[in-house]
Amino acid sequence: MPSNRIGRINEEIQRELSDLLRTLKDPRVQKTLVSVTRVETTTDLHYAKVWISVYDKEKSKEVFKGLKAAGGFLRRELANRLSLRYTPELVWEEDHSITYGARILDILSKLDIPEDDEPADDEGLDE
Repeated sequence: MPSNRIGRINEEIQRELSDLLRTLKDPRVQKTLVSVTRVETTTDLHYAKVWISVYDKEKSKEVFKGLKAAGGFLRRELANRLSLRYTPELVWEEDHSITYGARILDILSKLDIPEDDEPADDEGLDE
């Protein structure tokens, strides 16, 4: 479990990276919806694992190539925006949780569950 300080740093890195990704001019990253879902930084602040969710799964490999190519720029911009002794090296990971959640919602919406039209009988509760 990360300490309170590392947790705050993770949140700040996530917020700044989300903002920086919107301004990134790489067409591989700009052509689809990309969001930063989680960041985990090592205690020595040398590495930060960044989980990215990509809306269009067909473009996922291209997005990660663009993110790796822009890694130096993003790290330098993080150093300018955050006041840390070390700016962590960014390690990109794909997050499948949003896709998994969308799949579960799709399965649930396809279920044929009849709605209960009768109200519950609450007459015996007021005694």
